Amino acid sequence: MGNIVAIVGRPNVGKSTFFNRLTETRKAIVDEISGVTRDRHYGKVFWNGKEFSIIDTGGYVSNSDDVFEEEIRKQVLLAIEEADVVIFMTDVVSGITDLDLTVAELLRRIQKPVILVVNKVDNSERFYDINEFYKLGLGEVYPVSSINGSGTGEILDYLTGLLTEHPEEQKEEIPYIAVVGRPNVGKSSLINALIGEERTIVTPVSGTTRDSIHTRYRKFNHDFILVDTAGLRKKSKVKENLEFYSIMRSVRAIEHADVCMLLLDATIGIESQDVSIFHLIERNRKGVVVLVNKWDVVDKDTMSAKKYEASIRKRLEPFSDVPVLFISALTKQRIHKALEETVTVYENRKKKIPTSKLNAVMLKAVEEYNPPAVKGKFIKIKYVTQLPTHAPSFAFFCNLPQYVREPYKRYLENQIRKNFNFTGVPIQIFMRKK
Repeated sequence: MGNIVAIVGRPNVGKSTFFNRLTETRKAIVDEISGVTRDRHYGKVFWNGKEFSIIDTGGYVSNSDDVFEEEIRKQVLLAIEEADVVIFMTDVVSGITDLDLTVAELLRRIQKPVILVVNKVDNSERFYDINEFYKLGLGEVYPVSSINGSGTGEILDYLTGLLTEHPEEQKEEIPYIAVVGRPNVGKSSLINALIGEERTIVTPVSGTTRDSIHTRYRKFNHDFILVDTAGLRKKSKVKENLEFYSIMRSVRAIEHADVCMLLLDATIGIESQDVSIFHLIERNRKGVVVLVNKWDVVDKDTMSAKKYEASIRKRLEPFSDVPVLFISALTKQRIHKALEETVTVYENRKKKIPTSKLNAVMLKAVEEYNPPAVKGKFIKIKYVTQLPTHAPSFAFFCNLPQYVREPYKRYLENQIRKNFNFTGVPIQIFMRKK
């Protein structure tokens, strides 16, 4: 399971600029994932051979000018609860404020690593001013300048040293299927409908006390682990920012899953938060099945399933080759079909295409539509192979990989999808020098 790092602090200390710095560092090292518009507040960072997820809590506070102390406190508490490491960001120009003291007090009580970062240290004079931050009682102080990036490397070195390796081998060769979605879309109802009342076969994952609930599902020739992210909270606590809460929760479940069932509420339609969770799944290269729940209460005269499905696919572009099913957890309508689709997507994600077959099909597709010439140079694709990765990725070997643009990569992806069934699975296309 991946590590999660959360950036907390009051508004206007530069959390988002710092977040952008960290997520950009990944780009230099790892091929950019095609066709994904990066969501502003969640990213993957790769440093020193370690990868972790990073969440900028700042993006989830409403009206950042008059943020109430209470709102920030809730965010910090939630971040503390969900993250493995917390980065606490302050700013040398305004010094220590009352709000900083409040946050520091919360952070001093926890048993998790906290990294105290002082931003806007962009000249030697300010460097002397960082000493006052030792008063916060959080140990070492790390100066940075988010604007020019100085100090970022030291923080990443220290941070990656703190991350624990989560061994992959504890996972059996059995599909992990996560039920994800916004609060109140019916995740618990779906899981109860699938499992019935056999809630006793629950094994919490070690090392995380309040983690998702894992249930072994063995029925109708299926055998997999259902990861339930719903209903883990005491009701009193659900008053905090719901978007932030469901994103935090989803990150954990998605990272551990092979396939995600993304639940939408048919009475509401697809919202930006659903799209954010969908992009999380895509960026983690997991399989996905979209389930439109509460279909039993929708007026079919005003909205046909066909029209509804088209509107969903439009919002999910460019990755819209995903199963969309209309279900009702309450009446159990199509929930077994949903399971079958999910298992099919799991198989698609493991699929390996023989190289000879891949070349026969794809080189023909290249011949039919060659990559457009760039600056008078012609790009010749000679060979293609599937890489030995967890999720499907393909390397196309050519003379000028740097000149192949996104639209052409999308053409190649569409040709792969047309000829080999990868429904529900994100595909990566890499161009390599032959």
